[in-house]
Amino acid sequence: MQIIKKSSIFTAYLYRGQTLNMEIKFTQKYLRELYEFGRTTDKKHRFQPDVIKRYQSRIEILENAEKIEELLSIHSLHYEVLKGDKKGISSIRVNNQYRIEFKTSQVVSETVATICNILELSKHYK
Repeated sequence: MQIIKKSSIFTAYLYRGQTLNMEIKFTQKYLRELYEFGRTTDKKHRFQPDVIKRYQSRIEILENAEKIEELLSIHSLHYEVLKGDKKGISSIRVNNQYRIEFKTSQVVSETVATICNILELSKHYK
């Protein structure tokens, strides 16, 4: 196994071989801090410990997925493509109250890599 790319925003590795996992990028600093450290320096974005643990596990699921279609088979994620003013944004549930909103794009070269840009951890019914 040989490392072919390392993201500067987030330590996600892509490996040459049969499988190629999604590359995760965080658009906001607090999202990266929540994933890496379980807390954030930003006082505006404070969450309960259970929400943080579930957020971290959901990001790991995204990171380990080879393609976006794999998320459809995990029913507890409630994967959906949003409509209306959030058209083009996808989401998965953290719990009944929170969801992770993200955009995906594919880079086609020798292998196809999916890049997942995490946009927000938001209240679902807000």
